[in-house]
Amino acid sequence: MIGFVIAVDGPAASGKGTIAAGLGQAYALPVLDSGLLYRAVGVSLQRAGGDLSDQAAAAEAARRLDPSALSDPAFRTRAAGEAASRVAAYPGVREALRDFQRAFAEQPGGAVIDGRDIGTVIAPDAPAKLYVTAAAAVRARRRWLQLTAAGEAANLEEILADIRRRDERDAERADSPMRPASDAVLLDTSRMTIETAADAARRIVEAARARWERSSG
Repeated sequence: MIGFVIAVDGPAASGKGTIAAGLGQAYALPVLDSGLLYRAVGVSLQRAGGDLSDQAAAAEAARRLDPSALSDPAFRTRAAGEAASRVAAYPGVREALRDFQRAFAEQPGGAVIDGRDIGTVIAPDAPAKLYVTAAAAVRARRRWLQLTAAGEAANLEEILADIRRRDERDAERADSPMRPASDAVLLDTSRMTIETAADAARRIVEAARARWERSSG
C-alpha cells in the first residue's frame, strides 16, 4: 500500500513550493521540488553548449542528471525557470525524470512532492492532493519580489509575460499537461498570506490523512 504521499501541483509562483516545504516539516516527510529537476536539466544543457530546442540533447541531459546536485543556486534563477518550462514540454525529458519522481513518492513512510503533474501522473494514488494557484498578476509580483530580494534584476511586466507564457506552455503540452487531478482540492492563494495559505493547506491535508487512516485501518 502506498505511504502517505502529498501531491502539491500548480503553476509557477503560486506558493506551492513554500506550502510543500511546510507540509514536509509538519508531517516529517521528505520533500521533492520536481521543478528543480527540470531546471537542472535546462541549465545543464545550456552549460554544455546545447540548444534548448534540441529535444534529443535535452532528454540525454535528463538521463545524466545527478539529483544530488539540486542545491545549485543557478537553478533558482528566472532564466532557469524559463529553461525548465521549455525542456519540460519534451516527452523524452519527462520520461527520463519520471522514474526518479515515482521512486521518491514510493518511499515507505511517504513523501511530499510539488510540481505540475504529481497528482495526475507521478502519484495518481496519493492520499492527499492539492492544486495551488493564484492570479497571474499576483504570482508575477511574488516572483518579482523573490528575484529582487536575491539581488537579481527583474522587470515586473516582463515577469508577468513570462508567467503567462509558461502557464500556456505547461497547460498545452501533449505529455502530462498541467491540470488539477480530478480529486485534488483547489487552494487559491491570491489573497492569502504565507501563513494563511500554509494553515489552509494543513487543514486540507489533515482531512485527507484522516480519510486515509480510516481506509487503511
